[in-house]
Amino acid sequence: MSTTSTWKIAQLERETADGYVYTVHYTVNAKDDTYSAGAYGSIGLERPEELIPFSELTEEQVIEWVKEALGEKKVAEIDQALLNQLEEQRNPSKAAGLPWA
Repeated sequence: MSTTSTWKIAQLERETADGYVYTVHYTVNAKDDTYSAGAYGSIGLERPEELIPFSELTEEQVIEWVKEALGEKKVAEIDQALLNQLEEQRNPSKAAGLPWA
């Protein structure tokens, strides 16, 4: 069963004077043929020495910034948590109900 993970940018917060993006809101979604799981987060960015004009930013570039700011370990933890959620959906460890219903 193939699982795909997709990082997207939900929103950017910036200073209007120069376009400096100081906060990024992002989503991460994992899915297989049947199930899906998602996460949402935000992270603050430090002002870079050289600003890319806001109108020239790409989603790919900002995702790269988010992953760099989070660090490899945290990115791996997020991906693993989503995989764990998918596995729990496939093979639930808890259930509710009545045996006589």
